[in-house]
Amino acid sequence: MSVTPASAESTPFEIAQAETPATSHETDTHAAQPAGEVHTETGVAHGDEHATGVFPPFDQTTFASQLLWLAITFGLFYLLMSKVVIPRIGGILETRHDRIAQDLDEASRLKAEADAAIASYEQDLASARAKGNAIASTARDEAKAKADAERAKIEASLQDKIAGAETRIAEIKAKALADVGSIAEETTAALVEQLIGAKATKAEIASAVKTAAGE
Repeated sequence: MSVTPASAESTPFEIAQAETPATSHETDTHAAQPAGEVHTETGVAHGDEHATGVFPPFDQTTFASQLLWLAITFGLFYLLMSKVVIPRIGGILETRHDRIAQDLDEASRLKAEADAAIASYEQDLASARAKGNAIASTARDEAKAKADAERAKIEASLQDKIAGAETRIAEIKAKALADVGSIAEETTAALVEQLIGAKATKAEIASAVKTAAGE
């Protein structure tokens, strides 16, 4: 007898009933029962069959069919996994691995370029700072030398002006002293004439002025 999935779901009583022909006594008993009331050999009605029957996966009479279908299902699942799913997953993983390796190589290359650019920038910056310091030092020295030259020139000009001014002051002083002497002589002559009513000689007045100036 072959076992099918449909037969695996039937109860033990139904399998036994299908394999064993009914006796005449059972036929008479069934015929004598009222319509709508069907009893099993144990006297349990069909309405209570599910309450007292064995759960199909735990039925020992269906273990063979269950194992068969389990083997078939597992074989199909194994073929599906080994032929379709696993190769696709392996291809996806290989593609991702290659892409990650390429990304890592690209990142390493970009990092090396960035490091080289930073080193070049730092070198250029240091060179620019050195040139800037040199230019600033040169400009400072030139400005200092120019300022020293301008100061020396101005000091020389001031010295010349001071010397000329001193010369002019000496001349003005000598002239003023000479004028003072003549003014003093004239004033003295006028005073002597008013006081004594007579004019003194020029030599006498000059001698008197010199004598007064010496005192």
